[in-house]
Amino acid sequence: MTLRKKVSKLVNILSIIFWVTHLVSYSQNIDSLLVVLEETMSKRNEYDLSKEARINNLKKLLEDPKASLENQYYIINRLIDEYEYYSFDATLNFIEKNLKLADELDNNLFKQESTLRLAKLLATSGRYDESINLLEEVVTSNLSQELIREYYIIYKRCYYELRTISRVNSISAEYDQLYFAYKDSLDAQISKLGENSKLYLEVIEQNYRDESNTRKALDINAKRLAIVKMGTREYAMVAFNRSYMSHEIEGNRLNQKKFLILSAISDIQSSVKDNASMANLAVILFEEGDVERAHKYIDFSFEDAKFYNSKLRFLDISNVLPVISKSYEIENIKQNNKLKKQLMFISFLSIILLMALFFIYRQYKKIKLGREHLKTANLQLKDLNEQLSFTNKDLKRLYEELSAVDTIKEQYIGTFLNLYSDYIDKLDVYRKTVRKYIVTNKTSDLLELIKSKNVVDEELKIFYANFDKSFLHIYPNFIESFNQLLNEDERIIVKLEDALTVELRIFALIRLGISNSSKIAKILRYSVNTIYNYRVKVRNSAINREEFEDMVKKII
Repeated sequence: MTLRKKVSKLVNILSIIFWVTHLVSYSQNIDSLLVVLEETMSKRNEYDLSKEARINNLKKLLEDPKASLENQYYIINRLIDEYEYYSFDATLNFIEKNLKLADELDNNLFKQESTLRLAKLLATSGRYDESINLLEEVVTSNLSQELIREYYIIYKRCYYELRTISRVNSISAEYDQLYFAYKDSLDAQISKLGENSKLYLEVIEQNYRDESNTRKALDINAKRLAIVKMGTREYAMVAFNRSYMSHEIEGNRLNQKKFLILSAISDIQSSVKDNASMANLAVILFEEGDVERAHKYIDFSFEDAKFYNSKLRFLDISNVLPVISKSYEIENIKQNNKLKKQLMFISFLSIILLMALFFIYRQYKKIKLGREHLKTANLQLKDLNEQLSFTNKDLKRLYEELSAVDTIKEQYIGTFLNLYSDYIDKLDVYRKTVRKYIVTNKTSDLLELIKSKNVVDEELKIFYANFDKSFLHIYPNFIESFNQLLNEDERIIVKLEDALTVELRIFALIRLGISNSSKIAKILRYSVNTIYNYRVKVRNSAINREEFEDMVKKII
C-alpha cells in the first residue's frame, strides 16, 4: 500500500470519527433542549397568568368612565394585541367593538385599520374567502404606507394558502397568479424600507423561498434571528421557518428539531396558543419512535388549539392525534404487562423484607423512645429562640419606622410653617399694593395687575422648588432608586440639583401616599388626563410594570 493511500485512508477514518462525535454532541444538545422545553411546559399557567394580568389591567382602563371614545379605541387596540394569538373569540369580539367605535367617531383611519385587523384574523384562522371579501371593501387610496403594506401582506397570505390547498389545477394556477401579483405590489412597498427592518427581511426571506433559493433564505433568516428576542412570537415564527429550511438543505432532523424546540419554548413563554411548532415536533418524535413524548406534546398542542378555538389547528392536529394516541395506548399496555410481572416479583421480595424489618423495628423502637424525649426538649428550645428572634426583628422594624415618621413630620412641619409665614407676608404686600392703587384711583393698573398670571406662575415655581427640596431632603436616594425600577434606556435624567421632573414629582406624591390621579392633578395644577398619560408612560418604561407603583411606595 502506497503512502498516499495510507494517508487517504487515515483522513477518511478521522472524518468519520469527527462526524460521529459531532452528531453525538448535537444529539445531547437536543436532549438538553427537550428538558428545557418540558420545564417551560410545566410553567404554562404562570406565563398565562402574567398575560391575563396585563389584559385585566387594560380592561380596568377601558372601564374608566372618563376615558374618551378615542382613548377607548386605543386601549382596545392594545387588548387586541394581547389577545391576537391567545384567543380567537376574544380578538374577534374586540375588533368588532373597535369597528363600532370607529363608526361612532366617524374616523375613516380607524375603520380601515380595524377592517384590516379583522381580515388578518380571518386569514390566520383559515377563513380565507371571508378575509378576501373584507379586503375588497377597503379603499386603498386612503391607506397610510403602513396599512397598505398590511393590506398586501394579508392578500398575499390568503392566496398563498389557497393555492396550496386547492386541488383544481386551473383554480390553483389562478391563485398562484394572484399571489405573485400581490407579492410584486408588496415588494414595491417594502423597497422603501431600510434593509435591516424586520418587515423587509421577512418579505425578502419569503421571496427567496418562493424562488427555491433556500441557502439565501437561510442567510436572511439568520439576520432576523439575531434581531428578535427569545420568548416572543416573532422569535417563534423565525425559528419555525428555520427548522424546515435547515432540514431541506442538511437532510437531517437535528437542526429541524432544535429550532422547532426553540420555537415551541418561545410560543409558551409568550402565551401564543395559535402555534404549530409543538404539533410538528410531536410528529417528528413519533416518527423517530419516541411515542411517549410525542403523545405528551400533541396533547399539549391540542389544549392550546382548543383554548384559542382555532379550526385550522384542530384540522392539522386531528390528522395525527388518533395515530399517536393509539400507539401510546399500545405502548402503555406493554408497559403495564411488564410492570405487573415486576410487581409480583417485588411483592415476594417485600414479604421477606417485612419479616426482616419486624425484627429490626423491635430494637429500633427502644432506641427511638429515648431520642424522642431529647428531640421534644430541643424543639421547645428552638421554638423559644425563634420567637425571641422574631420579637427582636419586629421591635427593630417598628423603631426604624417610628424614626422615619418623626423625621418626615419634623421636616414637613418646618417647611409648612415657613411657607405659611411667607404667604402671609406676600398677601400683606399684595394687600398694600391693591390699597395703594385704590387710594390713588389707579383702577386700570389694578385691573391689569389682577389679570396677570405672573404672580401665580412665580408662586407655582416656588411651590415646586420647595416641594422638590423638601422631598429630596427626606428621600435623598429617591431619584436613583426610582431609576433602578426603569429599563436602562428609559431612565430619567435630572438637569438641576435638588429638582424633580414632572414625572418624578407625580411619583413623589405617590410615594407620600397620594395615588389618586385627580388629587395629584389638583396639587400640581395639571389636567387629570396629563397625569394619567405621565403615569402610563413611566409604567410602560418599568422593568416590572405590574408591581411598579407598589415598588415606588416602598422607596426609602
